[in-house]
Amino acid sequence: MTEPGLLNEHEARAWYAFVGAAVSLDRRLDQQLKEDSGITHLQYVVLVRLDSAPDREMRMGALAETLHTTKSGLTYQIAQLEKAGLVRRRGCSGDPRAVYAVLTDDGRRMLEQAAPGHIATVREVFLEAFTPEQLAVLADGLNEVARRARGEGAPSVTR
Repeated sequence: MTEPGLLNEHEARAWYAFVGAAVSLDRRLDQQLKEDSGITHLQYVVLVRLDSAPDREMRMGALAETLHTTKSGLTYQIAQLEKAGLVRRRGCSGDPRAVYAVLTDDGRRMLEQAAPGHIATVREVFLEAFTPEQLAVLADGLNEVARRARGEGAPSVTR
């Protein structure tokens, strides 16, 4: 019997496996992107988000929220990307407090150059570790974790 407040053997195994895998995967993706393209994993994700946004731009606050990072943390990353010419900032005429991050043409080219190696590493290290059925269960479970972590009420699946 597990004491209140402690994880049982199965819970601990799953939790520590997840934490170890998440940290190791992020490090590996960071290393691959730095070696191949000179950008970090987080910077790559910023470029991807901007590339998929209307007009390849997003308000900084909304971008920080989608990346699950702080505004100050995002500001630092945008400054680094701006120095490299991959992103630029623009103000909003309707709201002087609003600042948008905009993907530049060089940023788009960087993303196109970095994507194949990044995707190959994601496949090799993460996706190929699972069967298609396991990937479906994993995606459902992790989406539920994300939903709960955002504090979105009762579970969506009744068990």
